[in-house]
Amino acid sequence: MAQPNPSLLATAAALLAAGIASAQTLPTVSVAGKSTEAVPSLSGFNEAPAKLPMQALSLSAERLDDLGIKQLSGITKLDASVSDAYNAVGYWSQLKIRGFDLDNRFNLRRDGLPITGETALSLVNKSGIELLKGSSGMQAGTSSPAGIVNFVVKRPLTEDGTALMLEAIQGGSVQASLDHSQRLGANREFGMRVNLSAAHLDPQLRNSKGRAHTAALATDWRISPDTLVEAEVEFNRQSQPSQQGFSLLGERLPDAGSVDPRLNLNNQPWSLPVVFDNTHASLRVQHKLTGDWRVQAALGLQRLRTDDRLAYAFGCFAVEDYSRFCADGSFDLYDFRSENERRDTTALDISASGPAQLAGLRHDITVGALSSRFKSRFQRQAYNYAGNGNVDGSAVTTPQPDLTDQNTNRDERSNELYLRDRVALTADTTAWLGLRHTRLHRESVRTDGSRPTAYPQSVTTPWVALSHAIASDWLLYASWGQGIESEVAPNRARYKNRGQALPALKSRQTEIGLKTGSQRVEGSLTVFDIRRPVWRDIGTCSASDSCERLADGYAHHRGVEASADLKWSAGGLFASAMRLQARREGSADAALNGLLPPNVPETTIKAHVRQDLLPGLQAQFGLRYEGSRFATPENSIALPAWTVADAGLRYTQLQGNQTWIWRAAVDNLTDRRAWRESPWQFEHSYLYPLAPRTFRISLEVRL
Repeated sequence: MAQPNPSLLATAAALLAAGIASAQTLPTVSVAGKSTEAVPSLSGFNEAPAKLPMQALSLSAERLDDLGIKQLSGITKLDASVSDAYNAVGYWSQLKIRGFDLDNRFNLRRDGLPITGETALSLVNKSGIELLKGSSGMQAGTSSPAGIVNFVVKRPLTEDGTALMLEAIQGGSVQASLDHSQRLGANREFGMRVNLSAAHLDPQLRNSKGRAHTAALATDWRISPDTLVEAEVEFNRQSQPSQQGFSLLGERLPDAGSVDPRLNLNNQPWSLPVVFDNTHASLRVQHKLTGDWRVQAALGLQRLRTDDRLAYAFGCFAVEDYSRFCADGSFDLYDFRSENERRDTTALDISASGPAQLAGLRHDITVGALSSRFKSRFQRQAYNYAGNGNVDGSAVTTPQPDLTDQNTNRDERSNELYLRDRVALTADTTAWLGLRHTRLHRESVRTDGSRPTAYPQSVTTPWVALSHAIASDWLLYASWGQGIESEVAPNRARYKNRGQALPALKSRQTEIGLKTGSQRVEGSLTVFDIRRPVWRDIGTCSASDSCERLADGYAHHRGVEASADLKWSAGGLFASAMRLQARREGSADAALNGLLPPNVPETTIKAHVRQDLLPGLQAQFGLRYEGSRFATPENSIALPAWTVADAGLRYTQLQGNQTWIWRAAVDNLTDRRAWRESPWQFEHSYLYPLAPRTFRISLEVRL
């Protein structure tokens, strides 16, 4: 493993030192709830993150509200290992974790069950977001090695309560929401929780007005002291034109300071909103057996309908370069419309967990099976040249809505068996074991019946870790695990291996970490090493049988992370830093080896501090730094680093039996102008600017 960057090690040491100092000098305080809570549905082990031999993080709804986060992409504000991966206003969120893209098809969970993230996912009825970093083979059959994101649904509370919220954001966005929880029955054995929200969307980004609403109901029934039944359903809809990115101008990076971040290049008279209609539902039954064993069955449904539409800027025909805009600021503009897209996911998970005494050692075992089905059904789509646009947004073109192109329908069946075991070797030393066997079958075919592919595959992914408590609140651990991704060569004449599945692409991660966790301070220092196989098309691909899709080397990401979550009687600090060395290695093409992946910063630092000023009044301040990154795979053009500051006030007042929480904040306090990210999508470089300085204010009333 390469030596970590000394400057970041210094930052990491400083964060942990601050934690130690805080633990030694801060007064004892009463903390109602931790910022990171137990995440058994995500990690698979019923332990708080500070006790786990992995990097797991839980972000509460209250923390998200303080930062004005309304969608998944907003968590890039909070953790240094998480960055943008093509996040456009009006579209679904996409993330990178430790430099790898989170696969929206396979790396997202909702209360532990698989869902697709190819939609706008509402946070209105979510009590938090859980994040597991790194190799995810123990938690998912096939997935990117970035990690797993889990959305935690709000469930009925023990005590009745109602919360109302009204929020306004500069530009004209307004959102109102209701959160009501109530228990019923002679013994309060029935519970229900209702979440309602409606939003008028009018951000500072021009030509992006829209609307969104969510309605959700969660119920539970305590049939007996040993049996709990939970059911919930969620409906949400978002309709909003999406944001078209900028791009390189020939061989030049445009000056971010001269680009208006409020300009949306998706501004044609014929531009239409992207519409997401989502339905989610789940049923979960938990039952306690004798001997501290319990069984659980969970069924989850997701039904998505999407109208995906965009005035799509792509390439420069004038010089036959489709990776960027023309040097003079013009670009080819396409009328893209893919309507009535359907994506359906159904998942059933059944598991049993409990203790056992084997070979004189205490084992905490979980065994289970997960069966999931995914189906996507699309119509023909429009992808038609509509004229030339320009970067000042003044060009007007003619719509070309004819459905001239085929789309691709997909089916997947996945059956997984998994085993997890925590073995207490001594009072201070624990072994952690995980094993998952996956059998999948995938099919795809164009909407006209052409280019069919179908293949089965079976894979097994192990994970092992060893942890040792070196003190009451300190844990040292090492872990190793594998993950799997699956790829098939398209059934097109240009491929020699058309329609054939590649051997399973097996990623590997090694991680060593030091963690501490107490009521007042949580912190970690982690070193990781991830190798992920890379496939590419080898050959000219210009004629029949002229190329092959093959595994060719790997992406090698090595880094060091540090985090600290400190709490004191009048405030706290939540901070993290990461230094990442990401390189291409092992390719048959020597020119590719040593290259850095595009849109991946090498250094990131994020910090949020809160401090009480007066009784009930708290000041909040955030700082985000992301280092330089490349805009192209060949590393020819780099984006400069940027730093953004945010600030806010929170005032809590009691009005009889009510609690009123006022929040006022400004994001991008200094109105910093910079390119926020440079995603490489469809062999094209895009640029998204930082959002301009934005004021927001909200009132939450807890009845």
